[in-house]
Parts: sequence; C-alpha cells; structure tokens
Amino acid sequence: MSHLAPPPIKPSLLRDLRYRLEYAGLRILIGFVRLFPVDLGGSISAKAWRFLGKRNRRHKRALMNLERAFPEKTPEERERIALAAWDNLGRVMVETMNIDRILKDPGRLHVTNGHWIGRYNQKMGPVLIVTMHMGNWELGMWPVMLAGVSPAGVYRQVKNPYVDRYLRAQRKDLYPGGLFGRGRTAGVDETQKTARLIMDYVRQGGRLGFISDLYDGTGVAVPFFGYPAKSMPIAAMIARRVGARIWIGRCVRIGKRAVFDVNVNELRIPRTQNQAEDIRSITAAIQRQFEVWIRENPEQFMWSNRRWF
Repeated sequence: MSHLAPPPIKPSLLRDLRYRLEYAGLRILIGFVRLFPVDLGGSISAKAWRFLGKRNRRHKRALMNLERAFPEKTPEERERIALAAWDNLGRVMVETMNIDRILKDPGRLHVTNGHWIGRYNQKMGPVLIVTMHMGNWELGMWPVMLAGVSPAGVYRQVKNPYVDRYLRAQRKDLYPGGLFGRGRTAGVDETQKTARLIMDYVRQGGRLGFISDLYDGTGVAVPFFGYPAKSMPIAAMIARRVGARIWIGRCVRIGKRAVFDVNVNELRIPRTQNQAEDIRSITAAIQRQFEVWIRENPEQFMWSNRRWF
C-alpha cells in the first residue's frame, strides 16, 4: 500500500532522533499492552480513561455536546453518558493495538445485514463507505471485505514518520487497497491534494472508506440533533460527480468486550439538475442516519470531538 502513502520528508537529525525515541516508546507500550488478553487489557484501559477523561479539558466539550443533543436528560444522565464514552475510548485504544487478533477471531465480529453485501461480489463498482466514531470505528470497514473487494481508506497523517508508517502497516488487513493521508505534515496542508487523489481513485472504480462525523469549518451546514452542523461534503461530492454508491456504516460494541455488531445501509443518491442541492441533501442524509444510530447507543459515541462549535 506504499503507493498511496505520502512521500517521505527527511527531518533534521535532532528531530529524527526525537521521532525515533517516540516510536520506540510506542512500540514498548504496544508490546506491554499485548501481554494481556484483549478483553482484560480493554477493561483496564477503560477504567483508566473513565478516571482521566473526567479530568480532561475535552470532558467539558463532551457535556456541552450532550446538553445540545439531549436537553431532556438530566445533568447526571449526561455525565453518565460522557463517562461511558471515555470508557469506550479506553477499550478502543487497546483494541487498536490488537486489530490483527480481533480480525482472526470470527466470534468477535457480526454483520446484521451482510446478505446483501455479498450480492455485490465482483460487481460492486465504485463505493464510498462513511462511518462515525461509534463502538470501535477502526473496524467499521470490515463488512466490505465480505464482498470480496480491497477497500482503501482516508486517515489523518501523524507527523512522526516512523509512527505513521507503523500505524498504516497495522491497518493493512482492513484497508488492503491502501491509505490516503490528509492533514498537515512538515507545514504542508495535504487536504486538497488528498481530495484530488481520492476523487481520481473512486472515479477509476475504487472503494474508499472514511469517517464523516467531525466538524468541518469549510463544510456544508446540515441539521444534526436539530442544530446546523458544518459537515464533510466530500463523500456526497464524489458520489454525485462520479456515480459512486454510498454505504453508511456503524460498529456497535456488544457488552463490555471486544465483540461488535456492524451494520451498513446503502444511501440513495439524488441526481437532479441542481448539483449543489444534491450534495447538501446527501450530506444531510448521512448525518441524519448517524443521529438515529447515536440515539440508540449514545454511550458509544465520541462526544468529546468537536461537532457544532
């Protein structure tokens, strides 16, 4: 998948040394975490994050987001949801270090509507798979593999090139088609370049997945829990322009273990004479489906992320 990776930029000697030390520290941490069974490690991490999360400055944002989304709930109820979300994040962090083990255990992943995904085997065409920060979002792409394809993904690049390379390698089983990096590295904003690359990739028949539930300052304002939220329109733009399908996916944790139910719905793509309105309509439909799913399992959504503000 190196053909999709950003070109390497040679750092200074001191910065390179710092990057190598950071990478060594990460590998030591991962090695330690992998000494434990996945579920035990997840439970330990969950307890730590429940303690740390409440003391994190982003906890206030989580409570503000919850108050906007659920004004009918009491402060105590919203606090409980926020702490449960930190609990879930703690588990995700350990599970991310054990993706290979989870994928090799067939009892940990279930698909509620996998029957229709299999119908597209070898005849899927270009597809965009949009997911959100729910359950373990790292595993949201897994059902697409049932259709016998090799999806690619979009991810936020890490400044440390050694860490970035390692994280991409860890996700090769979920994204055998490779990974497109976005964000700022070495002072260069890669976002627009990435947008052009993924447009071409999908136009040529590629299957691409990315997370679409974050605030986008240059995005399209559509309703989310009754308030306008600037949302990423890139999936809608690509689907509308190149004739790709859009699948909306979620990954819900079952109980407190690394066991998940993955659900994927196909979205109808309008193609009227008004392309801008079609893009807005598609973007709104994606966020509307996210909201429905979040209401079902609010404690598994990452409320500490920026959404409206």
